[in-house]
Amino acid sequence: MLVELLAQKHSGKKTGRAHSSEQPQAWTPGVPIPDDPLRWGEYFASSAKRQMQNTQLRRNIGHATNTIRNKRGQRVDEMPDWEQLRLAASAIKQRTQAMLPELLEQFEANVKKNGGIVHWARDGEEACRIVSGILQDKGVDDVVKVKSMATQEINLNEHLEKLGISAWETDLAEMIVQLGEDMPSHVVVPAIHRNRAEVREIFKAKMRNIPSDISAQPRELTMAARAHLRQKFLDAKVSISGANMGIAQTGTLSVFESEGNGRMCLTLPETLITVMGIEKLVPSYRDYEVFTQLLPRSATGERMNPYTSMWTGVHEGDGPKEFHLILMDNGRSRVLADEVGHEALSCIRCGACLNICPVYEEVGGHAYNSVYPGPIGISLTPQMVDGFDHSDPDSTLPFACSLCNACADACPVHIDLPGIIVENRRKYQDAGRKGIPSGWDLAMRAASQVMRSGKRMETAGNAASLGNILGGRAGKIGPLPLPVVSTWTRSHDIPVPPKQTFRSWWKEQN
Repeated sequence: MLVELLAQKHSGKKTGRAHSSEQPQAWTPGVPIPDDPLRWGEYFASSAKRQMQNTQLRRNIGHATNTIRNKRGQRVDEMPDWEQLRLAASAIKQRTQAMLPELLEQFEANVKKNGGIVHWARDGEEACRIVSGILQDKGVDDVVKVKSMATQEINLNEHLEKLGISAWETDLAEMIVQLGEDMPSHVVVPAIHRNRAEVREIFKAKMRNIPSDISAQPRELTMAARAHLRQKFLDAKVSISGANMGIAQTGTLSVFESEGNGRMCLTLPETLITVMGIEKLVPSYRDYEVFTQLLPRSATGERMNPYTSMWTGVHEGDGPKEFHLILMDNGRSRVLADEVGHEALSCIRCGACLNICPVYEEVGGHAYNSVYPGPIGISLTPQMVDGFDHSDPDSTLPFACSLCNACADACPVHIDLPGIIVENRRKYQDAGRKGIPSGWDLAMRAASQVMRSGKRMETAGNAASLGNILGGRAGKIGPLPLPVVSTWTRSHDIPVPPKQTFRSWWKEQN
């Protein structure tokens, strides 16, 4: 198993964040950042209800996701081989997972061969300690950062802040989130829940020397951000990045971005630290080329992202003089070992599933109480934290889904997200049984007795047609007092059954 490989690579006691059965307090923007970015607030039903009352947030997200969807649709329609590319990407990721221990060792050997230093981290705490240890050895108290979901996942910025080290986000959207003392609500556009007017107010409150009459025009806001960051880039001795992909064949890493801030962070500082989830590998450059076509179109509706930065170790006179790579597990081995759920590790963090999801569009990213929201979040987060016990707020995330299958259609890597979500629901139900059948278990068992017999199904259909009387002129049946069924009908209307069953009609016609 991969865990055993990691144990061989790094000795010492395993440290893990203990899970408390006590439900954490709900998080809202403007209050201290939650301690655990994968488990920060309420159960989904409670947080979603509160977020849906924020009409401005819903307008912001609806407008943004609609724009991205339309751009993506145009770019996908240009590709006659889109489906073949999706199938190829899925096959590459499945092959990578099957060979992951061997590929990681190959990747490590090639990074070292090119002058890089490789560290292995079992969890977020260990990754944070490694990063802070490097920074303390360098004697720095300021670092610049490339947008990174891996560092968001482990609260790296907050860990460094406690040690007196300021980590400056340089991606525009990440900077908006950081200055607003906020949390990301999207994996690609973390400030998608903010509009221009809100961004202007955040900049005026948190940036020095900003014009008092600055408008909400994107160009002015971008220029203000550039002025705010320019000196940070020039002064920083150390930068921290994530990685979209690592290429095992050569030990190369890559970041896709749109603003150029990543290029500044990856080339100017003397030392570069990259925190990378162990699943982000592809075997070869040929495999990598498939994703360069899929990722930009799926993420932002671009044929090609403006900046694709790649680096392989260190080279005299070119870029950083020292490169550290931290390969982080943080629950990924647990996911990899799952017969169904492992497919979630194929995710390339494009956000296409969020942009198409009707639930995400209504409730926003913060309702999911994790840095990974939307369909991929409800597939991945509970697995990473082993959060299926009913006392865990993440346990109900699999039910934040209508199973409409839109996310599976949109995913560029062909991940069966609905299948994983249904499997996660099964784990939730199994965790709650504790050996005693629930009301739903008894109801499904009774239904199976009916459904396995044609005659019983016919009798049940004839009985159900009597429900036409209950619906009356309204055309629907409201809440019912029956056991089990009442739970469902409190929030769903049942369409009135037809007066005649199909079987009865068929007999008449034949």
